[in-house]
Amino acid sequence: MFWIIGGGELLGSLAKVWKTSVTQTIEQQLSHVEWEGFHCEDLIFPLFLFIVGVVLPFSISRRLERCQSRGALYLHIVKRTVVLILLGLIVNGLLRFNWPQMRWPGVLQRIGLCYFFAAVLVVHTKWRTQAIVVAAVLLLYWAAMMLIPVPGYGAGDITAEGCLSSYIDQKLIPGELYYRYGDNEGVLSTLPAICTVLMGALAGHWLCSTHSGNRKAIALVAAGIASLGAGYLWGRSFPIIKIIWTSSYVLYAGGWSLLLLSFFYWIIDVKGYKRWAFFFTVIGMNPITIYFLQSFVNFDGIAEFFLVGLAQYASPLGPLILPAGVVMAKWLFLWFLFRHRVFFKV
Repeated sequence: MFWIIGGGELLGSLAKVWKTSVTQTIEQQLSHVEWEGFHCEDLIFPLFLFIVGVVLPFSISRRLERCQSRGALYLHIVKRTVVLILLGLIVNGLLRFNWPQMRWPGVLQRIGLCYFFAAVLVVHTKWRTQAIVVAAVLLLYWAAMMLIPVPGYGAGDITAEGCLSSYIDQKLIPGELYYRYGDNEGVLSTLPAICTVLMGALAGHWLCSTHSGNRKAIALVAAGIASLGAGYLWGRSFPIIKIIWTSSYVLYAGGWSLLLLSFFYWIIDVKGYKRWAFFFTVIGMNPITIYFLQSFVNFDGIAEFFLVGLAQYASPLGPLILPAGVVMAKWLFLWFLFRHRVFFKV
């Protein structure tokens, strides 16, 4: 969420102040690849979905321990799904009523759908079944993309114009598409995205176990390295592409997600170093709130109102002032909510 609220733009601005090979590399990594490949920016969304999955075994087991009925649990899952999808549609312009020109898929819509199917699986199945589902879906998605012919392009075309995912999006999604030939949160690519949530759920099951903290962290590191390697090798024949969420991308991004989870779990939960994370805790307690609000609250204008003069006269640090101000404006708003224990939950 730190990157989503402007942290990426802030660090990327370092290249405007200190133009070195290091800062230019940072700036490059904080932008999405156009099609094939992987930058750090391409980890943000799958990491969010992964964390949604990590939480599922904890939240669902806690509700079952409270003797909550299955019906009440299903109602909670459906309600959360509907609210997420509705918020996503509003962000995309639902209330403008120009629906033929509106983009219907989106980030919150994908989170809602992936959460729904993953949550139902976690409610009804054990971790082994969930692992089998991940493997089966990734293999079937790969087979479909490589073997099912697309009119005018044939089978196995992994380009924006000719891939099966783009073709299905053109046929099934009304309104505007994210890119000319398909959508970033398209129909077919939602299936492997569900696997990203389930990978998080598998990590969550492991964290729920009775093993020692050190052993949990080491196992997560091992799983992360294995997933990274598998994703990289699979990517040689089925490229790593975020836009269509290829199976290799799921494993590669999942590997980094596992490594990050193991690192922060070991630092915060095992070693007990928590105070340094307060800045990020404030952001993480209201993630959907700030994602939704920043689409229509002019935080950029607030930062400019207070800091434009300082930015003009703070040479050579001027390019950092406004991006830092935007992040702080959003953080102070979230801190106000945190301070008053106001948490908007879906």
